[in-house]
Amino acid sequence: MSGTLYGVGVGPGDPDLITLKAHRLITSAAVVAYPAPDTGESFARAIAARFIPAEATEIPIVVPMRTERFPAREVYDDAATRIAGHLDAGRDVVVLCEGDPFFYGSFMYLFERLAPEYDCEIVPGVTSLTACAAALGRPLAARNDHFAVIPAPLDEASLHAKLVKCDAAAIIKVGRHLAKVRRVLDDMGLSEKAGYIERATLAGQRVMPLLDVATDEAPYFSMILIYKGDEPWSLAPQSSS
Repeated sequence: MSGTLYGVGVGPGDPDLITLKAHRLITSAAVVAYPAPDTGESFARAIAARFIPAEATEIPIVVPMRTERFPAREVYDDAATRIAGHLDAGRDVVVLCEGDPFFYGSFMYLFERLAPEYDCEIVPGVTSLTACAAALGRPLAARNDHFAVIPAPLDEASLHAKLVKCDAAAIIKVGRHLAKVRRVLDDMGLSEKAGYIERATLAGQRVMPLLDVATDEAPYFSMILIYKGDEPWSLAPQSSS
């Protein structure tokens, strides 16, 4: 019998936000795979590091972190082949996923390659979206609000068009696109309704009104949350413990 492939969400960064189910699977894993940059450590692995058994076989899935195109298909083809070898041998494989496996997660590329042939189970995790809302101390949306998740790399016209259609929004993947996003929000009169969060749940977490951000670039792990209504809550960050 072949093993089972587990796509396990490990949350936004704080290891305490790993679910009980994810913890059980990670601590008993014989094989652990995870995305990793070509330089530096894997963020997904760093979140779960203290729970990975010392004897576990590890499979880093090295994805170059650069703006130019790279052969991503080859990266995931190779990773799927290595993982399939363990599954064929009857070993379960736990793939660590930042946040949630199916919320903008790279696990979907392994899933499409392996799920047709092997048993696969998805273990949802706390997303950066909900973590940022908690850090900001402001609900994402209410009642019948139309909430949108908008990637910052879109061009200005696309950002504007998507923001017009929603009542509340999360702009993700901000990074080097911060200046462009701010221009759009300024033009729409939404900057004063926007909250900014970077490195949510981590030691370097920063939370503030977007108007107080004094730079035109943001870390990769940053997000802008916008609520168009007359919200009864402030942008004050919540205390953490």
